[in-house]
Amino acid sequence: MMLGVQQAFLRSLDTAGLVRPQRSGGGHRRYSRRQLHLAARIRGLLDDGHGIVASARIIALEDELAAAHAQIAELRSRLDTATQP
Repeated sequence: MMLGVQQAFLRSLDTAGLVRPQRSGGGHRRYSRRQLHLAARIRGLLDDGHGIVASARIIALEDELAAAHAQIAELRSRLDTATQP
C-alpha cells in the first residue's frame, strides 16, 4: 500500500481511465508521484462519500481553481510593478 492507496484501487483507476500509469517491459504498472497523489485525492473523496465520477470532477475543478488563483496572483504582481512610480 502506497500513500494509503491499495494496488487494487490503483488498478481500478486505471480501468476507469482516471489514472493511466506507464508500463514496464514486463507489463507492470509504473505510477508517477503525481499519479499516486491524484489516486490518494480520489480515495479521500470516495471515503467522504463522493462517487468516482464526482471525485474526478471535483479534483479537476480544484486544479482549475488553483491555476486561476496562480494566474490572478501573477497578473496582480505585474499590475503592481507596472503602476509603481
